[in-house]
Amino acid sequence: MNEGVDTVGLDSPPLLAVDRMLDDPQTRIIVCCGAGGVGKTTTAAALGVRAAGRGRKAVVLTIDPARRLAQSMGIDSLDNTPRRVESVGADGGELHAMMLDMKRTFDEIVEAHADAERARAILANPFYQSLSAGFAGTQEYMAMEKLGQLRSRDDWDLIIVDTPPSRSALDFLDAPKRLGSFLDGKFIRVLMAPAKVGGRAGMKFLNVGMSMMTGTLSKLMGASLLKDVQTFVAAMDTMFGGFRTRADATFRLLQAPGTAFLVVAAPEPDALREAAYFVDRLAAEHMPLAGLVLNRVHGSGADQLSAERATAAAENLEEGGIVDQESGKAGLRDTAAAAAHTPAGTPETGSPSAEGDTAENDPEDGPETDRNTSDTVDTITAGLLRLHAERMQVIAREQRTRDRFTSLHPEVAVAEVAALPGDVHDLAGLRAIGERLAAGVPAGA
Repeated sequence: MNEGVDTVGLDSPPLLAVDRMLDDPQTRIIVCCGAGGVGKTTTAAALGVRAAGRGRKAVVLTIDPARRLAQSMGIDSLDNTPRRVESVGADGGELHAMMLDMKRTFDEIVEAHADAERARAILANPFYQSLSAGFAGTQEYMAMEKLGQLRSRDDWDLIIVDTPPSRSALDFLDAPKRLGSFLDGKFIRVLMAPAKVGGRAGMKFLNVGMSMMTGTLSKLMGASLLKDVQTFVAAMDTMFGGFRTRADATFRLLQAPGTAFLVVAAPEPDALREAAYFVDRLAAEHMPLAGLVLNRVHGSGADQLSAERATAAAENLEEGGIVDQESGKAGLRDTAAAAAHTPAGTPETGSPSAEGDTAENDPEDGPETDRNTSDTVDTITAGLLRLHAERMQVIAREQRTRDRFTSLHPEVAVAEVAALPGDVHDLAGLRAIGERLAAGVPAGA
C-alpha cells in the first residue's frame, strides 16, 4: 500500500494522507499541476505553510501572474530570489517563497556559463531578448531550471512547485524538451549554416531551404534576423549542449522517488477530464503521482433532505399550506383566515363578546397581523428550501463528475477541499486550507 494513502472502503477512492506526505523526510519535491484556474497556487502555498508548521524548511516556487501568493503571505512582492515568510514555522520549520522571473533566470544561466564580455554580448542581442522574454516553452523550461537550482542547494528540505498556467496540463512536461531540443545545437547549427557560408550564397541558401522558418523569425526580429542570429550563435556556441543536459537532468529529478506530483482540479467536467489526462501522462512518463486535490467541493450539513423533498416542501408552502398536514400551522392559518372574514359584531361561541363582555381590538395582535407574519415566515422558509435544493443538485452533479474520474482511476488517492465563501487572502486562510487538505474531505460531507 502507498505510504501516502489511507483506504476508506471498496466504493470510495483512497484518501490522500497529506500530513504523512509532508512529514516524510524522503519527500523533497512536491509539484502541483493541473489546468488553469483550479487553485494550484493556493494549494501550493497552503502546503508550504502547513509543512513549515510541521518542522520542514520549505520553499514555494510559484509562476502566478496574479501575484496572489505574495499578498496572502503578507509579503510586499515576490521575485526570483526566495524570501522568508515571517511568523510561519514551528519546531525549526521555515517557509520561503519566490515567483519565477523567466527572463532573469535565463540571464542567470548566461551569466553563470559565459565570461563577462560574452555574457554582455548575449544579453544585449535582440534575438536572445526575444527568446528569453516570450519564446514558446521558455517559461516552463525556466521553471525546470529554477527547480534544478533550488534542489542543488541545501537551504531547504522541501520544494513545492506551482506549475505555469498552461492551456494544456502537458505543457509543463513537454515544453522543456521542446526548448531543450531547440537549444541543444542541432537546430541552431542548421540555422547558422548560411551565416557561416556568408554573403549572397548564404542568403540564397537561407531563402531557398528555410523559407518557412525565416518567415516566422523575421516577423519577430525584422530585417536584421541573420546578423542577430549569427551574433547570438557565435556568443552562445559553448553553452548550447548544456541546456538540453540540464533539462534532461531535471526531468529525471521529477521521476525520482523523492518527488510527489499532486494533480489539482475542481469538481467540474473539463477540469477533471484534464486531470485524468495528466494522470495518464504521468504514469506513461514514470513520474510518482501522490494523488488528486479536488478544490471547491460543495457540501451540506443537511444532506438527509433531498433536493426533491426540499422543492416539494417549498411548493407546498408557496401554495398556502402543507397538504399532508391536517393540523398545526395549516390549521392555525385557516382558523386565522376564517376569523378575519367573520362579520363585525357577530358573536363567537366561547368568546368574551358572546358573554356580553367588550374588548378593544389591538391591531398589532389581530388575525391579519398573524396571517401576514405567517406568510412572511412561509416565504422565507420556501426560499431557504429552494436554495437547499439547488445546493443538493450541485452536490449531486459534482458527485457524478467525481465518480466518473474515480471509475477511470480508482487507485488515485483523493483529498477534497470544501468551497469557501471568498478568496484566500491571508495566512489564516492558507492555514485553513491546509487543515482541510489534511482532513481530506469537505466540511459537511
